[in-house]
Amino acid sequence: MPGRRLREVRADRALRAFQKAGYVISRVVGSHYILVREGSPVISIPRHSTIKVGLLMAKVKAAGMTYEEFEDLL
Repeated sequence: MPGRRLREVRADRALRAFQKAGYVISRVVGSHYILVREGSPVISIPRHSTIKVGLLMAKVKAAGMTYEEFEDLL
């Protein structure tokens, strides 16, 4: 099952993983980092201590990555 090993991730680790995938922090709005990448949708990552699995999986899918690719970037 895809994403089965994926667990809660600290926000800073998730942010670094998306940056390794080519995303750049565009701005900070309230408690969210707004990330952009050419040819991909804009995604926002909350500045909370951890990101729950469901939200994380939605952001990975929106970024056009597989769960395995994201785990490799962590």
